[in-house]
Amino acid sequence: MGVFETTRQLRKMRRDWDQRARENARHYVVTGRDRWTDEEFFASGELSLQEDILNDLTNICRGKDPAAMRVLEIGCGAGRMTRALARFFGQVCAVDISPEMVRQARDAVDRFPNAHVFRNNGKDLTPVRDRAPFDFAFSSMVFQHIPSRQIIENYVREVRSLLAPGALFKFQVQGCPRVRESEGDSWVGVSYSEMQAREMAERCGFEMRYQAGTGDQYYWLWFFNANA
Repeated sequence: MGVFETTRQLRKMRRDWDQRARENARHYVVTGRDRWTDEEFFASGELSLQEDILNDLTNICRGKDPAAMRVLEIGCGAGRMTRALARFFGQVCAVDISPEMVRQARDAVDRFPNAHVFRNNGKDLTPVRDRAPFDFAFSSMVFQHIPSRQIIENYVREVRSLLAPGALFKFQVQGCPRVRESEGDSWVGVSYSEMQAREMAERCGFEMRYQAGTGDQYYWLWFFNANA
C-alpha cells in the first residue's frame, strides 16, 4: 500500500469515527444497546476489566504490583475501559483517532489524575513515546475495524518499541473471514488467520504465546516482547 492510499484510509477512519462519536459514541463503542447511562456504560468497562484483565494477571503483571505499572491503551473510544484501567493500574495512557472520542474519554477520566488521553493519527503512537516504557499494552474492539494490515502492523511494531522487555501486548483483531463492503470500510476490518497472526508477531519482534477465538470476530492474541 502506498503513502497516498494509507493517508486516504486514515482520513476516512478519522472522519467516520468522529461522526460516529458525535452521533452516539457509546453505542459504537459497545453495540449491545442504543443508549447507555453513565452507570451502565462504565459498569460494562468494569466487567471487561474482570474478564480480560483480572482473570489474566499472571501474564499481564508478571509479578509486578499493578499500582506500580504503566499501561497503554490503543483505541480508547469514550473511555469505558480507560476509566476501569485507571482504577486498577498506577498509570494509564490512552490514544484514539477521533477528536470527539478523545474529548469524551477525557471527561470519563476527569477524576483520575493517573489517566491521560491523547489523540493520535491512527497509525502510530507518537503522542505517548516520551512516556515509555510501558509494562502492559491493551486494545479491545479496535483493530477489528481497521481496513489495512499495514496500519495494524505498524501499530504492533510501535507497541513493541514502547514496551518493557518481556511485557505483554494483549489485543483483539478480526478473525472471521468475510466479504467486506469495500477496501476503505472503517467498520469491518481485515481478518487474520493464526498463521498471519504468528507471522506478524515474528516480523514485529514479538513472541505469540497464546490465542483465543480463531476464526471468530473476537480473535484475541497474546504478544510478548521478545526482547526479554
